[in-house]
Amino acid sequence: MGSHGYHQMLSEDVNEPIPTICPASPCPSTLAAGTVYYPKGAPYANPALANTTTWISEGISSYNGLEVDVNHRFQHGFQLRGVYTWSKNLDDGTAWNTSVSANSPAFVEFPSRPKLDWGPASTDVRNLAVINGTYDLPLGRRTTGEWGRSLLQGWSVSEIATLQSGFPFTPQLGYNPTNNGDSRDPIRPNLNPDFHGKIIEGGPTQYFNPNAYVVPASGTYGNAGRNSLVGPGFANLDASLRKDTQITEGLRAQFRAEFFNVLNHTNFGTPNEVVYSAAGTTPSPTAGVITSTASTSRQIQFGVKLLF
Repeated sequence: MGSHGYHQMLSEDVNEPIPTICPASPCPSTLAAGTVYYPKGAPYANPALANTTTWISEGISSYNGLEVDVNHRFQHGFQLRGVYTWSKNLDDGTAWNTSVSANSPAFVEFPSRPKLDWGPASTDVRNLAVINGTYDLPLGRRTTGEWGRSLLQGWSVSEIATLQSGFPFTPQLGYNPTNNGDSRDPIRPNLNPDFHGKIIEGGPTQYFNPNAYVVPASGTYGNAGRNSLVGPGFANLDASLRKDTQITEGLRAQFRAEFFNVLNHTNFGTPNEVVYSAAGTTPSPTAGVITSTASTSRQIQFGVKLLF
């Protein structure tokens, strides 16, 4: 299945200064031709205003996915279902504002060229699998006593396992070196041409290597891609044990024991995306550090229902 979206909302600051395209003056000779440059003190397009928040209906999106659904009911009260999605979700802006942008900047980096933000959507999950099953336990079938049957029959177990790849996130700067005056800092660093090796290292203390990026030259935008890194994956197993007991013809009791994250597996959240918090050659000490989890620890709850 697939879809293509047009005229979606993008968040921009449309009152940035008019940029200089190198090698036009006053662009420094050290910058390559075609580089977008803002000199210090460049006036806003409308000097009577500062930052603006403008929503432009120029966004586009593309989704393509393969969905597989396998469902089978076996004999003796056993049923199993598995659902898998392999997909790619692309756009040039997922969120309208910073409060909901989560793992990427809400604002377009360079409003005059929003297609520079084209890349994985913030909701892009390439692989997602969910497997669930239920089994009615064959207990008490040969028990003759009424109390024995009532105690042993009616038990069932079920589980649901979720496995998915991580969400993308954007390497960012904690300040704005472009001189364009946008205080929301939607600026990305430059790729380090001298870096060789794995960018994603994994682990909570340094999930990605910040040395893969360098600070862009003053007055310019960074060339790292939006949502070009992928965060930790997610794996979870929930299980439950249920007992149904018929008390009278119109009254049934149900006991449930539910186990969430039964394996007590730690699922890490998105790492700190800010590579450089200030101008300089030293990355932020918290770049790539994970400080949150995406799921709770193991939790167990019990409950009893009367159904009539």
